[in-house]
Amino acid sequence: MPETLKKTAADQPAEETAAQAAPAPVGKPRSLWSDAWHDLRRSPLFVVSGILILFLLVMAVFPGLFTGADPRYADLAHHYLQKPKWGNFFQEDWFGYDIQGRSIYARVVYGARASITVAVVVTALVTILGTVVGMLAGYFGGWIDTLLSRVTDIFFGVPFILGAMVVLTSFEERHIWVVILALAFLGWTSIARVARGSVLTIKQADYVMAAKALGASTSRILLRHILPNAIAPVIVVATIALGGYISAEATLSFLGIGLAEPTVSWGVDISSGQEQLRNAAFVLIIPSVMVSITVLAFIMLGDAVRNALDPKLR
Repeated sequence: MPETLKKTAADQPAEETAAQAAPAPVGKPRSLWSDAWHDLRRSPLFVVSGILILFLLVMAVFPGLFTGADPRYADLAHHYLQKPKWGNFFQEDWFGYDIQGRSIYARVVYGARASITVAVVVTALVTILGTVVGMLAGYFGGWIDTLLSRVTDIFFGVPFILGAMVVLTSFEERHIWVVILALAFLGWTSIARVARGSVLTIKQADYVMAAKALGASTSRILLRHILPNAIAPVIVVATIALGGYISAEATLSFLGIGLAEPTVSWGVDISSGQEQLRNAAFVLIIPSVMVSITVLAFIMLGDAVRNALDPKLR
């Protein structure tokens, strides 16, 4: 019997014996971002919000795909406050007409561009400014941290909508870039605080200490070691805040201080529809619903991203 076993082992090919003796291959470890993407793809919250946001972005960039009507064309003689025809999907009269005889559906489609543009650009500006301020304050500490933190506290103490109203009333013409700069001027404080807190934690990590010991420059440490590891909570806050900037633009336009005619936006339509709330509520309700859906979509996306990037929630 032992001779048989020896013969069987001897008869095995060398390649098969080596394969059995070799250790099992170990998969490549995934980074935080690959783990987050892996979780996001399986999150119903992310899928639903992503589809909604993609639809809204396509509508904002290519409104001609959804309607051929002119959002500024007014026909008082034939279309004055005509009620919606809910069966005429994607037609000019689907959502009815406003007080000037303009197609509400066309204005909803074209209004997405101004509202989403304001929100996206403001979010980009406040993310950049807040991240830079927070990183400098958290990394250098000392008098730099004290100075930047006190400036942040001053801006943080100004009520956001009230401050934007004060800034915008100082301009005679309030076009889209004036609104963007006014919102960005006041909206960076939350991201600065989040970035500062992340940097204060990360700068004590071993890999940052090792980079300092090896003589790495400050800019390299900030950009290569601290920023990639501190950006996750900033992205979460910025994603959720994006929906808030859409509602802020609508609120300012509703108050007559934000965007104004001839700009087509949801906030402008909500403002013009308030006068007809009693006898033609659809003029105000339809753009309001679009604002609510858009804000909800971005908040849902922010929650999904937070769940994927926060290890404590896994």
